Amino acid sequence: MTEPRWLDQREARLWLSYRDTHRELMRALEARMISNSGLSGADYALLHPLSEAENGLLRTRDLGRSVGWERSRLSHQVSRMEKRGLVCREECSDDARGSMVRLTELGRKAIDAAAPDHVEAVRSYFFDRLSVAEQEQLTTLLDRIAADLPNTCTPADCDPVDCEE
Repeated sequence: MTEPRWLDQREARLWLSYRDTHRELMRALEARMISNSGLSGADYALLHPLSEAENGLLRTRDLGRSVGWERSRLSHQVSRMEKRGLVCREECSDDARGSMVRLTELGRKAIDAAAPDHVEAVRSYFFDRLSVAEQEQLTTLLDRIAADLPNTCTPADCDPVDCEE
């Protein structure tokens, strides 16, 4: 067995800074969203791709893939949102095994009302802290890291067809 490549002090500081900043940024965005719109971050995470989809309709697996959630988390969140009238489930006309999630009129109103303040929060908490050059550099760095990450789709998380590109 090879020896672990422990982080040095500089690397550990960077990693902890990234991890803590991400956590606190998400916490601040979530708290503001709940306070200003009554939507949770999970609600917004699903409403956003549905609001951009044609007719507000997505295959359940595509919605899950767009937010990076496993099937069970997605199912529970969709059920909670269904009970509140934000989304509804439909059968997939192309595939009897598949299902669809549709944005309801109430869901559309909720995302339309929440989006302006959410964008302002993202701008205020994140973009306003960086110059344009820093934003471009950070984009380049994050894209490089993301490009080299392994595919984490496993049979426990999704159907084998979900792992196909």
